[in-house]
Amino acid sequence: MSKYYFCVKHHEVEGEHGCPAIDRLGPYPTREEAANALQKAEERNEEWDNDPYWGDDTLED
Repeated sequence: MSKYYFCVKHHEVEGEHGCPAIDRLGPYPTREEAANALQKAEERNEEWDNDPYWGDDTLED
């Protein structure tokens, strides 16, 4: 099974033997998902920035 990564240094999709892990996002199951890695990260950051429960000390562990 192939894995795909998005290299944030070169802004390209790579296979398993690409740039060092520090420069990559992933793994993703498809090339298309890896190509959309920055967009997905931006969406997740937006969700987390607007999470009404972030920093809420009233939640139990």
